[in-house]
Amino acid sequence: MAQTAPNPANQVPDDPAARLPTARVIARGADWTLSEFVCRSGPQDRPFEEQHDFAAIAAVVEGSFQYRCDSGRALLYPGAFLLGNPGGCFECGHDHSTGDRCVSLQFTPALFEEIAASAAGSHRFRFTSAMLPALKPLIPPVARLEAMAAEGGSAVEELAFQVAETVIDAVAGGSGMSQAPSHADARRISRVLHHIAAHATEPLDLAQLAGIACMSKYHFLRSFRRSVGVTPHQYLLGLRLRLAARRLLSSTEPVSSIAFDTGFGDLSTFNANFRAQFGTSPGSFRRAHSKLMVA
Repeated sequence: MAQTAPNPANQVPDDPAARLPTARVIARGADWTLSEFVCRSGPQDRPFEEQHDFAAIAAVVEGSFQYRCDSGRALLYPGAFLLGNPGGCFECGHDHSTGDRCVSLQFTPALFEEIAASAAGSHRFRFTSAMLPALKPLIPPVARLEAMAAEGGSAVEELAFQVAETVIDAVAGGSGMSQAPSHADARRISRVLHHIAAHATEPLDLAQLAGIACMSKYHFLRSFRRSVGVTPHQYLLGLRLRLAARRLLSSTEPVSSIAFDTGFGDLSTFNANFRAQFGTSPGSFRRAHSKLMVA
């Protein structure tokens, strides 16, 4: 399949069949696959039940949608991880928006059990929640998965195992579990998530976002954190850092230009936040990871 357009939400075919999810295999091994899934469905399309043939860990990189599976339901958004147990049924819906794009890792049950035995201490481990929110430890692997989807690379298998370990460890430890929002709150929070994604590099404050959600600031902050798993500020900061990491891996632009272009007011603030998130400076991150992107 040809490379997909950066924003699937802007391309909505009239034919319902053309709006079904499409998949592009990026890399695969004997017992794992890394794929990019693009969906152009919207509120006019009724969801249908599907089944996870393998253990699924999918990073959402664009769009938002509702997800229901054997371990619960959740609002999925950029930076979050969709989780699926092998053999489990699931359903995705776009009640409040159109289109999404995910980079998905799928593992055979045997390999997943082996990884879980190490990361969670039990080969019987199963996901007990439908998603992981955009937590701080998950931002680096999402950025690298995005880069792999765009440019490929020679360390995909290593990254696949690292992502699985990180996600399983977070679920086993109960990190940042979100709560499924009401239908009304899901609609409002989805509207805010799309606004943040479209204006991530611009100044955004709590009052502005609460106004978009038509909520008081307190109720919005409470609803956003319960639905998304992090505060609006934490989500925006993580999104900006992920955008910056993606630019560092895919371009030779100066670090200062990337910092200002991704919404940071000064270079020192960007460097401090990047180091706190990724454990290294932007320059060191670029040197350490860019060579892995060479196929």
